[in-house]
Amino acid sequence: MSSDIVSSVHEPPPEVLTLLVLPPLDTLSADRARGAVCLWCPERLTVETAVDLGEQSTGGRRWWPRACGPCVGRRAHRALYDHVALCEPCVDDVGQCATGLSLSRLVRRHRR
Repeated sequence: MSSDIVSSVHEPPPEVLTLLVLPPLDTLSADRARGAVCLWCPERLTVETAVDLGEQSTGGRRWWPRACGPCVGRRAHRALYDHVALCEPCVDDVGQCATGLSLSRLVRRHRR
């Protein structure tokens, strides 16, 4: 399997990450900024529990946020709800929109 395919299966696309609304880097503790703790809750993360949210760049600083699956699922669900309300293709079939489809997959993958 090519690395592009593996990456697309395991990491949310960058345009979808913006809809999850990551907290500003300067508001995060060192553990959250380096991905040891979930961005949104106090869950300590392991390789098995962390969802990689991709490389981010803020004010010339690079960081690699991670979150727990349940938090990603809840954020993706909220983002999907907001997105569908504004996206005509999603009203008919969420599978016709790449963003709607990616958010739906995140919700399904990270349900509690």
